[in-house]
Amino acid sequence: MIRPPVAAGETSGGVVLRRALRRQRGRVLAGTLLLCLHQVTEVLVPVAIGVIIDRAVATGDVPALLLSLAGLAALFTVLAFAYRTGARLAYAAVEREAHAVRVEIAGRALDPRGHRSGMRDGELLSVTASDAELSALVVRVAGLSAAAITAIVVAAVALLVVDVPLGLGVLVGVPLVVVALQRMAPLLTRRSASQQEALATTTALAVDLVSGLRVLRGIGAQDHAARRYAATSQQALGVTLRAATTKGLHAGLTTTVNGLFLAVVAGVAGWLALQGRLTIGELVAVVGLAQFIAEPVQTLGYCVQLFAMARGSAGRVARVLGAAPVVRPGTAGPPDPSPSRLVLDSVGYAGLDGFSLRVDAGEVLGVLAYDPSEAEALVALLSGRVPREDHRGTLYVDGVPAEDLHIDALRGAVLVEQHDVALFEGTLRDNLAAGADVDETVLRAAVRAAAAEDVLDAHPQGIDRQLTERGANLSGGQRQRIGLARALVADPPVLVLHNPTTAIDAVTEAYLADGLASARGTAGAHGTAGARSTVLISSSPALLRVTHRVAVIDRGRVVAEGSHEHLLASDARYREEVLR
Repeated sequence: MIRPPVAAGETSGGVVLRRALRRQRGRVLAGTLLLCLHQVTEVLVPVAIGVIIDRAVATGDVPALLLSLAGLAALFTVLAFAYRTGARLAYAAVEREAHAVRVEIAGRALDPRGHRSGMRDGELLSVTASDAELSALVVRVAGLSAAAITAIVVAAVALLVVDVPLGLGVLVGVPLVVVALQRMAPLLTRRSASQQEALATTTALAVDLVSGLRVLRGIGAQDHAARRYAATSQQALGVTLRAATTKGLHAGLTTTVNGLFLAVVAGVAGWLALQGRLTIGELVAVVGLAQFIAEPVQTLGYCVQLFAMARGSAGRVARVLGAAPVVRPGTAGPPDPSPSRLVLDSVGYAGLDGFSLRVDAGEVLGVLAYDPSEAEALVALLSGRVPREDHRGTLYVDGVPAEDLHIDALRGAVLVEQHDVALFEGTLRDNLAAGADVDETVLRAAVRAAAAEDVLDAHPQGIDRQLTERGANLSGGQRQRIGLARALVADPPVLVLHNPTTAIDAVTEAYLADGLASARGTAGAHGTAGARSTVLISSSPALLRVTHRVAVIDRGRVVAEGSHEHLLASDARYREEVLR
């Protein structure tokens, strides 16, 4: 089972960013040192050129010129190596952190306890695909910022050596420029977060529409759905354009301020050269340094944008990773089998009120709810998706309260198979086995019991037939039967089936009912502790006829119990409900 990486409620955007730096500290430190070395060598290039002009070119000293050129070549070699290696480490750290965050989000999304992030599937997809990558940019920001600051400091020191007032002017001017540009950071963060949220909403809607495309076509609502998506996409476009405008304004201001700063420094240096306070080599070095300083200052401005994006996305990542679980299971291990495998004692939840029900070992129990919402409430309770504080009464699994069981123990004891089956891209064999090592004989027996042999026979690859995403190359009835076969392969102590034949024709449904009774009926073991039990929540007469007992739910309580034949003969409402 995949577990979340952090405890719920302990994650914030700042925690996500700090943890990224801590988790990638080795690569961040090595990459930052190399990038700082690259920037130092970049600063030394105009300084070296100025020295060569004064010491070799102006004096006509050929040996000094040759030695200087060799030194310049060595300087460029270090410069290139430092950048190549440092950038590689920095990008590797970003990608590794993004991968780690994506795995964590997947673990949180797949956590059987559920999560209270409030995000739809499409939004989770957007957070996984986009926000994870953007939040990891804080790793890159750390290296770039440190390298830019190093470059500015070394350049300022070099200018101080050439001329103290000029160096002091740079040391004072650059921080003022950076602080001024930083003033837009909060706005950039807000606009970036809004952009990511709008894109996530659009993605979520797209996922919903694609998932329900067949239904939309069936009711002729595809045009309305397209207009709705277009409106949502238009809103996302507006938010994106506002964010892009803000980023463009910030980039423009950064370039403008850099240009003005460069012009001032170059102008002052030229005036000092005219006054005789700077040599030709020093003038070249100063102009080169002034021109170079524009680059790290612009890099700092870029880092402001990156950090704003990272912080906005980190907040969305934190919303997922820090979401509290829906249910808080206990720690008890698998319970010992008992004569009563499931007992609901005076349960109150949703439409259920004082609801009590017993499922004996080896029993195939039918459940008919006149109100479908009460059946949904029962399924939610049995699947362990209802927090303990949200319902009254107690659900016992083999005599142990369900809330005392570890989530793995509860899921191992009770398997709920919904009628809306989820199949995955891959082969039929993979979907049936669900990751377990299962003998093909067992798989085929389950397929036969689920009346799904035609799904295998209709394709030359048989059980190795490839399924597309969500099993879209199967019909609704075929998907339901393959889902039922998968549940039979799992062979849980208690199997709960909710309307498992809504998309299956009557003839196939009858075959399926007989196969299910044969696979799960265990008629001779009825009442024997340890025998498997099955709960069929349905109004299908074909399914109800193979049950040992049927419990009828009306207004939140069991109002009648008996065999299917007895209830047909004695209860007019039951007869009307199942035979209509």
